[in-house]
Amino acid sequence: MTSTFVRACGLSELEEDIPKRVELDGTPVSVVRTEGEVFAIYDICSHANVSLSEGEVEDCQIECWLHGSAFDLRTGKPSGLPATRPVPVYPVKIEGDDVLVSLTQES
Repeated sequence: MTSTFVRACGLSELEEDIPKRVELDGTPVSVVRTEGEVFAIYDICSHANVSLSEGEVEDCQIECWLHGSAFDLRTGKPSGLPATRPVPVYPVKIEGDDVLVSLTQES
């Protein structure tokens, strides 16, 4: 299966450890620049229907602001309760200043 990448935002628009919410083909995605990499993760917490991009980023994890569940930006897996289900993560590539995301799930 071939991945189709679409522009999510400009690299210059991303601040370190500050999630940016974008909509790609109707899918809410949080794009995060941290630890020298850029990640894309589904923007809705699997425990509560709230936006992860409103949370904080630390140690390559994004924390849901409502109940404190944190999700690994590389895998989407939760690192603690109350969330027990992972959220999708998406492939990212950088071309110039463009951050491109494929909605094909990595995990």
